[in-house]
Amino acid sequence: MNSRSYVMTLSLFFLLFIITLGVTPLIGSSKISLARAFSDSLDISKNVDANILFQVRLPRILLGALTGAALSVAGAIFQALLRNDLAAPFTLGVSSGAALGAVIAIALSLNFSLLGIPVVSLFSFLGALGAILLVFSLVRTRHGEFPTGVLLLAGVTANFFFAAMVMFIHYLSDFSQSFRIIRWLMGGLDITDYKTVLSISPMVFLGIFILMFVSRDLNLISTGVHSASSRGVNVSKIQKIGFITASLITGTVVATCGPIGFVGLIVPHTVRLFVGPDLRILIPASMLFGASFLVACDTLARTILAPTEIPVGIITAMIGGPFFVWLLKRKKQA
Repeated sequence: MNSRSYVMTLSLFFLLFIITLGVTPLIGSSKISLARAFSDSLDISKNVDANILFQVRLPRILLGALTGAALSVAGAIFQALLRNDLAAPFTLGVSSGAALGAVIAIALSLNFSLLGIPVVSLFSFLGALGAILLVFSLVRTRHGEFPTGVLLLAGVTANFFFAAMVMFIHYLSDFSQSFRIIRWLMGGLDITDYKTVLSISPMVFLGIFILMFVSRDLNLISTGVHSASSRGVNVSKIQKIGFITASLITGTVVATCGPIGFVGLIVPHTVRLFVGPDLRILIPASMLFGASFLVACDTLARTILAPTEIPVGIITAMIGGPFFVWLLKRKKQA
């Protein structure tokens, strides 16, 4: 893809993102007036439209955009490195590890915060980090490489083990703890503020920047380890950077929002149909489209049965299920 096509393609995805950010704050169970929301003559504490727009909808939309971007980029990286169309950010046990951490915190009734971070989110991130370290330590060879087949097997095994632990703790929990556990496992963006968005933004943006920086080498590895090695790529180093960085940005957003499935599977495949497999454009395009996709899904989740809100994880799963079946059939026919 030449530079002109590159800029034009990213501009279209960016335009879609801007339109999504501009339209979705106006959609909800309560109608708001932009004129009243931005009025200087009204006391902000009494301006209902401003409170709904700036204190309720906008931070939720920003968190959705950040989460969608992180999961989509991570999905693109895992699919490239594992050379598997069905790979997703949760393939290596990151999601189930985060879930185990969160469930432990809920079962222990840890409802306080440390440095402004809820303990449930902190335990969830530590669980995701522990899952990453466990899987990679089991798979790494003496030469420091990560065989993709063994890595997938280790990830599936870790997923089953952590899921079993979650069910065990859930079984022992009381009614209120059980409700909180189920609600967290559904994934959602309904409880957030600007502090939450700002706390996870540096990790997500730094991770995406690192992945963009090594995208050329990741492209070569996706075509084959031996081919990349013959072209001077330090395969072991780049694999570590790709897998660990993608896992960390996944763990960061999952710790805050819970496991929101299928975003990292749907978005990279959809974007790849338009831009091809080159990660140098696939990463930023997936970031923009993933942000737009999850914000749109969350808008649907909070309006379809208004005033009742559906966890956005349910919406993405309902969309992702048929998409996954289509992907399997397409892969079988290829």
